[in-house]
Amino acid sequence: MSDSINSSFFEKIAREDFEQALRKGFWRSVLGWFNKSTNQLLAFDEVRKYLPIRGQYDVGVRQIPIDKIVGSVGRYNDFDRAFLPRHRHIRSRWVSIDVAKMKEIELPPIEVYKIGDVYFVKDGNHRVSVAREKGQKYIDAYITEIVTDIPIDENTDINWLVRMHEKSEFYQKTRLHELRPDANIELTLPGMYPKLLEHIQVHRWYMGEKRGSEVPFEEAVASWYDEVYSPLVKVIQELGICKEFPGRTSADLYLWIIEHLYYLREEFRQEIKLEDAARSFAEGYSPNPVRKLINLFRKLTRLVAEGLEDASELELGILPEEMMLDVDEVKPEDNPNQPESEDKDLTD
Repeated sequence: MSDSINSSFFEKIAREDFEQALRKGFWRSVLGWFNKSTNQLLAFDEVRKYLPIRGQYDVGVRQIPIDKIVGSVGRYNDFDRAFLPRHRHIRSRWVSIDVAKMKEIELPPIEVYKIGDVYFVKDGNHRVSVAREKGQKYIDAYITEIVTDIPIDENTDINWLVRMHEKSEFYQKTRLHELRPDANIELTLPGMYPKLLEHIQVHRWYMGEKRGSEVPFEEAVASWYDEVYSPLVKVIQELGICKEFPGRTSADLYLWIIEHLYYLREEFRQEIKLEDAARSFAEGYSPNPVRKLINLFRKLTRLVAEGLEDASELELGILPEEMMLDVDEVKPEDNPNQPESEDKDLTD
């Protein structure tokens, strides 16, 4: 009977611990949104895909600093960079781990991959989350070290890795630095350098149609840069549009405006000048942080007004960016990669 009472008592405390951690994770994400800083765990597969790997080997079991754990193999959407929970559906497993720690039940070492100075959890995400929330500084881990020449640390941003990889491939394929030594195309989002390559291929096709013969790729690259890219970038700079989009570059705006130009021409069925397309894009898509801030607090106010007095009743796993959506907008679907039911397995 006493054991049953103790278990209920421990579980009640563990549930309160989880709700507190969930709230902390939510407000960390709000702060990250305002500071424009990343708060996401790194996805191991994404990081590894963009690194030149020279091999891997087993290190064995060691104590590792918890604050050096920055990513996960499969649970990077369930926790933030501080391993605070982001979604309520992981509560059952998190609570079970917390109860086990309060009962001083010895749990097996977690399993991690080590790349550079940091670690990615292969098995044991919930154990890491509970340990970090309890103030634990070190944790036993079975380590597999992956050898690479690119330095990786706790400040590494996956988007930076992807962009550096894509940028390198872009310049290798186009040889733009050789063709136009002064060219400096800087993009801030992953997936955009491949789009530039598509633009060059389309430009090459049109050149070939006009000429009636195939155009060498390098000639198409130089022509695209001189006749398509540079003129629009010049317009962007002359109109000062970059000031309307803090943190973005002329190259970012080139891609967005050129696509906007296409849709304008399709809609109005007439030729649209670059200047007009650039102005139209700036007027229609320039960020308005004041309005977004009002939307955020309007949504929070609406939730409270509906009677959700206890903050634990809110789905705090939702991110600030999602709360910025219009109030009547459809809620995003659940991540299909997440488990559908709660699991009390202590091994993770």
